[in-house]
Amino acid sequence: MAQAVEEWYKQMPIITRSYLTAAIVTTIGCSLDIIYPHHLYLNPILVAKKYQFWRLITNFLFFRKMDLDFLFHMFFLARYCKLLEENSFRGRTADFIYMLLFGATVLTGIVLVGGMIPYLSESIAEVVFLSNSLTFMMVYVWSKQNPFIHMSFLGLFTFTAAYLPWVLLGFSVLVGASAWVDLLGMVAGHAYYFLEDVYPRMTGRRPLKTPSFIRALFAEEAVVVARPVDLRFAAPAAEDIHQD
Repeated sequence: MAQAVEEWYKQMPIITRSYLTAAIVTTIGCSLDIIYPHHLYLNPILVAKKYQFWRLITNFLFFRKMDLDFLFHMFFLARYCKLLEENSFRGRTADFIYMLLFGATVLTGIVLVGGMIPYLSESIAEVVFLSNSLTFMMVYVWSKQNPFIHMSFLGLFTFTAAYLPWVLLGFSVLVGASAWVDLLGMVAGHAYYFLEDVYPRMTGRRPLKTPSFIRALFAEEAVVVARPVDLRFAAPAAEDIHQD
C-alpha cells in the first residue's frame, strides 16, 4: 500500500506534486499548532502597511481543518490539477504556472475590491483563505475544456463534465459550506477560459500570452507524437519516379 502511494506521488507532474505537498504540509502544520493560521490568512491591511507579502501566497496553501471537506479538496487538487498539467498544458509548464498566477491574482483582486462594495463586503470579508477557490478554478477550467466527458456523482446520477462545477456548488450548499468560495473559483475560471480560449477565437488575439521571463524559468518539454507505422516520409526510390 505504501509503495503504491509512493509510486502515485512520484508519477505526478512537478507543479501538481509541489502544490499538493505544500498544501498538505501547511494544513497538517496548522492542525498540529506548528504553524498558526493567523500568520497565513489574507489581510490587505497587513500586506500594505506591515509589508507581510507572504500572505499573498500562504492563503492559497491552507485548506482549513483536516476533515471530510479537506479530503474532498485534496482529491480535486490532485485529480484536476494533474489532468490539466498532463493534458491541456502538456509540455507547457510555463503556461500552466501563468494560469495559476492569473487565477490567484483575479481571486485576490475580487476579495480586495469586493470588500469595499456594499452588500458584498460582509460576505467577502469571511473569505480569508483562497485555496479552495483556486482549486475550484482548476475544476472549472478543466470542465470547460472537456465538456462532453460523462461523469457520475457518488453513483447517484450521471452528467457531463460541463455541469461539474454546478454539481459541486450544489453539494457545497447542501453540506452547509460557503457558496462564495466556489463562486469565486468559478468567476476566476471563467475569466481565464474566456480570455484564453474564447476571445482568441473571436479576435485572433491572445491577451494572456505567458511573459517571456516566466518562460525563461521553465524549459519547454517536447511533446512526442506517435507516427503511424506505415507512414513514409523518405524520398521515393529513383526507379519509382516516372520520367516523361
